[in-house]
Amino acid sequence: MFKKFLLILLFMAGLGVSSSILLRELVVRDFNRFTEAEQEDRVSWVVADLESAFVKQKGWNPEMAVEDAVWALQLGLDTRVRDRDGTIIMETSRALASLEPEQRVRLKAASIFAQLAGTGEFHAYPLFLHGEEIGQLEVRFLPDARNSFFISRTNRLLAYSALILGVIACVLSIVLARRLSRPIVRISQAAQNISQGNLTERVEIPGNDELACLGQSFNTMANTLQVQNKLRKQICANLAHELRTPLTIMRGQLEGVLDGVIANDESRIRLLLEENQRLTTIVASMEEFFEAQASVLSLDIHQLPLRQLFDNLALNFEVAAREKGVVFRVESDDETIVSADPDRLSQVLINLISNALKVTPPGGAITLGGKQTASGCIITVTDTGCGIAEEDISLIFERFYRGKDGGLGLGLAIVRELVDAHGGTIEVSSQKDAGTVFTLRFPSEPKTPQFSTTAS
Repeated sequence: MFKKFLLILLFMAGLGVSSSILLRELVVRDFNRFTEAEQEDRVSWVVADLESAFVKQKGWNPEMAVEDAVWALQLGLDTRVRDRDGTIIMETSRALASLEPEQRVRLKAASIFAQLAGTGEFHAYPLFLHGEEIGQLEVRFLPDARNSFFISRTNRLLAYSALILGVIACVLSIVLARRLSRPIVRISQAAQNISQGNLTERVEIPGNDELACLGQSFNTMANTLQVQNKLRKQICANLAHELRTPLTIMRGQLEGVLDGVIANDESRIRLLLEENQRLTTIVASMEEFFEAQASVLSLDIHQLPLRQLFDNLALNFEVAAREKGVVFRVESDDETIVSADPDRLSQVLINLISNALKVTPPGGAITLGGKQTASGCIITVTDTGCGIAEEDISLIFERFYRGKDGGLGLGLAIVRELVDAHGGTIEVSSQKDAGTVFTLRFPSEPKTPQFSTTAS
């Protein structure tokens, strides 16, 4: 990962330096074009002046040609003037020779004519008068030291900047590549450790960027896996605890009967039958849960009047509620309809009501509520019991999670599986010593049954 990031960053740095070089080439090209255009303009000035002098003098005047040759030299041009017969009338070297020594030295010092005399090619420009050629101007362009200085200075600055920026880009690429790859490598190592069973592995990535969010998501996943693993480990202890008692009782009773220590009477058989029934209930609960989780439940969806279902449940729990001194209330109108499987919905509500009865003290109340909404139906089961501890609320729907009151820890897990199968949701809110509210939301048109895929 480090090498990949480094190659990408170095490529971007190289692309930046290449762009600078390309930009320099474009600037120099345009500058050369500008210089060439300027030189052509200077030639046109000299051509126009020679043609004008020819008209004024009605022919070629060597003295006027000398002036034009000196002026052209000051413009950076080495010139020769020929008449229509090709005879050289004037050239820069002859014009300089005709000047006073002081003038000649000053002109040569101001140009590089002396160094370049006799080198380079001349370019011919015809001279016309009334459409008739009267001669020819031959020009050799003298390099401008200022232009050469500009180009050399540009090349030098580009070389220095490319070197400095290249070094800085390489250093920054290495630093950034390490900084970017280190969290990813850390997460990869942590994931490998988790795959080997070390669920306490966590990563610390500071900041608020995407990598920090990835680290937080990884830690959340690891926390969830650790909790799930802890719950999975509890299954053996829970099952052993739940199965050991009836099996131990049955074995002791049967051994006593075989040894003649215990009489094989009706009460003994009834005790063995009760323990057998306890085992059957445990196995049936587990089978029901795993059946729901394995998505083999077949829902028979109907449009159910919710008030009628609530009234039937109230009758079923009437005796148990009266014996405990708990008031059972129903709050729903006759028009409230829920789309659900009657048996499965009854199973869900019976489980929730049974739990509410266990935690609601005498004088308390259990309320079944129903309300129709535009998207479906909302069912609430409210009690005035002891409430659920805050640290337990996020775990009560986990399989094999047992609260302080014991139990196998499958009841609410089955409830969630069945609600999910209807395409609904279940939520819980609770206050310590104030009561608990379970809220179930069922859509008006249940989707194809979908079951949760939490870790098994």
